[in-house]
Formats: sequence, structure tokens, C-alpha cells
Amino acid sequence: MAKFNVLDHNLVPEHHIVPEEEEKNILKELNIEKEFLPKISPNDPAIKALEAVHGKIKEGTIIKIVRKSPTMGHSVYYRVVASEVFK
Repeated sequence: MAKFNVLDHNLVPEHHIVPEEEEKNILKELNIEKEFLPKISPNDPAIKALEAVHGKIKEGTIIKIVRKSPTMGHSVYYRVVASEVFK
């Protein structure tokens, strides 16, 4: 039996790992420091699904989340992988 990939569900937005070389540009564009981005748990099902494809995702990695929007077409959000907030 095939394992269920949460990222394939139609209600789950797209999740992408932001390459380290793009992080600085994104943070500059958003005028924010990485530690002030909203957090996402390393135990989040979407992170676990990304790890199944890309391997272990280290804390501090920025995740780009693309949500479908009826008014904008799509909207982009960023989260940083961090477990200390969830203890």
C-alpha cells in the first residue's frame, strides 16, 4: 500500500524549501529578520512530507507556503522551521 503524502491533498497548500542563497533576498524584501518569521514545527506533517523527498530539514530553514486565494490567485507565506517554540 502506498504511503499517503499530505502535500498531495487538495486542501494543503504548496510547501517549498527556500534555498539558502535566496533567504537573504527574501528577508530583505520582507524587511524582517529570520527569527521574527512565523514558526513551523519540524514535526508538522508537511515538513515530514518534504523530508521524505529532500532528506532531513534543519532548524532555521525557511519554508515557502503558496496558498490558493480566490481574490489574488495565490498568496505566499514564509515560515521558519523551529522547535523551541513548540516545547
